[in-house]
Amino acid sequence: MKVSNETKVGALTIIAITLIILGFNFLRGKTIFKSGNFLYAKYTDTKGLIVSNPVFVNGFQVGTVFEIENKSADLSQIIVSIKLNEAYKIPNNSIATIQDNPLGTNSISIVLGDAKVFLKSEDTIKTAPAASLLGDLMNTLSPLGEQTKQTISELQKVLTNINKVLNDQNKANFDLVLKNLTATTESLNKSMVSIELMLQKQNGSIAQTADNLNSITKNLSDNNKKINNIISNLDTTTKQIKDADLFKTIQTIQVAVNELGITLHKLNTGNGSAAKLLNDPAVYTQLQGTINSVNTLIDDIKTHPKRYINISVFGKQDKSAPLTKPLSDTVN
Repeated sequence: MKVSNETKVGALTIIAITLIILGFNFLRGKTIFKSGNFLYAKYTDTKGLIVSNPVFVNGFQVGTVFEIENKSADLSQIIVSIKLNEAYKIPNNSIATIQDNPLGTNSISIVLGDAKVFLKSEDTIKTAPAASLLGDLMNTLSPLGEQTKQTISELQKVLTNINKVLNDQNKANFDLVLKNLTATTESLNKSMVSIELMLQKQNGSIAQTADNLNSITKNLSDNNKKINNIISNLDTTTKQIKDADLFKTIQTIQVAVNELGITLHKLNTGNGSAAKLLNDPAVYTQLQGTINSVNTLIDDIKTHPKRYINISVFGKQDKSAPLTKPLSDTVN
């Protein structure tokens, strides 16, 4: 049977159209035969989501949007089919949200839950509305705007109170305070200059004090050996004093003091010859007379030596009367 050229052209045209449709759907992420792992998500607003948009988990693409279908006449429930690249273990309490990106492609982000039971193919995942980027920005700026308004209002109250407080008299006082503050600042500057002069390395008093301290420290270092010897001698002396029998010495001193007290008591009470010598007036008178007689004898020997010693060959014997009392210079 011979096939006409028209039939061949028609068949080739049908095959070409079929391949084009299949290729277009393949590029969009759809296949004629629905196979693989699928999850379903129900939304009331898909936010411009289209087929082949990516699906992410923790920033990693796990699949694509396979199909978007409307299951209600009022468009209140839209079912999105998600085709997973592999059989991922996604907990059944995970949530899928649509991420609206005005500058790029919208996507679905799955926030993993902590359940131990995982979703199976053809299961429905939980969904939640996600705020857009502009909405998030407005929600963030809205509290800041309210806080800014409140801050401005409080600032106006503060300025009003300041205007009430700063009357003419208070303003004059405030000017005086500023002048005093200026004078204090000048004094501080002068003090800082003085401190800098004191802190100069060569001429400052603090530098000189430091030099003196260094000199003293150097002297101590140079005489360290002598100081050690002195300390050693002090240690030796202290040890000798510690080792000495001070208790017996103190007892001996106490005994001597007691005996001295007894002797003084005897002298004061008149017992014994020494006490009589100190306390009896008659003994004193007799002793004084004896001393006078001795002085008289000595003076007489000085005055008339020939009476007692006669060694002269040609001289005569001194027959003058002897002295009856000592001379005045001897007594004095």
